[in-house]
Amino acid sequence: MTNILLCGCAGKMGTAVRNIAAGREDCRIAAGVDRVPMQLDFPVYTDLGAVTERADVVVDFSHPSALEPILQYCKKHNTPAVLCTTGYSPEQAQTVEDAARELPVFYSRNMSLGINLLMELARTAESVLGDEFDVEIVEAHHNQKIDAPSGTALMLADAVNGVRENGMKYVYDRHSQRKKREPKELGIHSIRGGTIVGEHQVIFAGQHEVITLSHSAQSKELFAVGAVNAAVFMAGRGPGLYDMGDLIRDGI
Repeated sequence: MTNILLCGCAGKMGTAVRNIAAGREDCRIAAGVDRVPMQLDFPVYTDLGAVTERADVVVDFSHPSALEPILQYCKKHNTPAVLCTTGYSPEQAQTVEDAARELPVFYSRNMSLGINLLMELARTAESVLGDEFDVEIVEAHHNQKIDAPSGTALMLADAVNGVRENGMKYVYDRHSQRKKREPKELGIHSIRGGTIVGEHQVIFAGQHEVITLSHSAQSKELFAVGAVNAAVFMAGRGPGLYDMGDLIRDGI
């Protein structure tokens, strides 16, 4: 039985994780942390440092500002971390990599199996099509999402850019410039509206043909399933930086 400490337990994704864990026999939520006090079927704290329950893994669906306290807690208790929060700054992303030298850290900007498959397909397409095709990424999310572009869009962009040896320039806004598109540009565009859960398109536009790879998330539940699978996977792991690729290879 994997005991999970859930940070952000009162939020939408925290609620989804609670519901998924409640239906499984291999894990449970041992305690939760949230800035909003609430009564649940497990202890809920507003301060991570006040948690007394034993946890086999920490799952975070809270806010980027909570990263440092979570990593400090995990180092103190030698507890693996599953980081599902998006919107980390480049400096915070580096902090995650540094922490993984002494901690088991699972970090993915998207917990969906389908999105991670899309990332692999985008890499393959870029390696086949090359710089004869322009690449644009379009992402759409609900009107309550704070960060733009999404972490997933950046993950997809990094996958394509890696094939080109990181020689591409990310462009987020073209309305203020009047010039032709440069060959090494990678456009990233954000749409926010309604209750869109998450949609991503990777567009390869060539001469007289366009190839579009896409993924549409229809429920937040799929991200919660991925997070819980990652939590069970990470319990007992050694130090290192893990991602969805490791989980997929493990057969979960």
